[in-house]
Amino acid sequence: MKLPLIIGIAGGTGSGKTTITKKLIERFGSEVTLLSHDDYYKEQHSLTYEERCKVNYDHPDAFDTDLFLSDLDRLRAGQSIESPVYDYTVHDRSDKTKTVPYAPVILVEGILILADPRLTERMDIKIFVDADADVRILRRLSRDVKTRGRSIESVVDQYLTTVKPMHEKYVEPSKKMADIIVLEGGRNTVALDMIIAKIDKFLKEE
Repeated sequence: MKLPLIIGIAGGTGSGKTTITKKLIERFGSEVTLLSHDDYYKEQHSLTYEERCKVNYDHPDAFDTDLFLSDLDRLRAGQSIESPVYDYTVHDRSDKTKTVPYAPVILVEGILILADPRLTERMDIKIFVDADADVRILRRLSRDVKTRGRSIESVVDQYLTTVKPMHEKYVEPSKKMADIIVLEGGRNTVALDMIIAKIDKFLKEE
């Protein structure tokens, strides 16, 4: 069996990573599958809700990357996996899982995936989605209030205390690992067309 094409899609919160992955899934359907690093936040069952609110979720230690790597390797070997499901409304991993099927193209998405060499060495194409900081915080604010049950005050506080410092310490420096830097996220149709062309070429060769 030919090894799948593994594409890493990184970038800061609200940069447009999800927009790009959605467009690729819409374009290629079952020929691509998505493994999201965000689903692999460590479980925090032993902490109270108030304690969970104070955890730094933008630090590499917040993720169960060992499990993520194990599941990625199983996908790479042609197996489907059961991914954890994270519940943002309670800041904890839920008791549910979701099936991530094998596909010839594996999209790996997350803010910190280019900051871990164990992940980058498994990727065939490394993409960093870049956007202005003001745009990113506004997108995050809109998303977290509308879909994650957060207050405006909590989103702003989290951004200033952990998101911004961790972006500057880990996410932004990981840009140097990228093969492709996509400015303006999913609005950059030229970059998106280039990525689509690369996937098309791989699938035709397969």
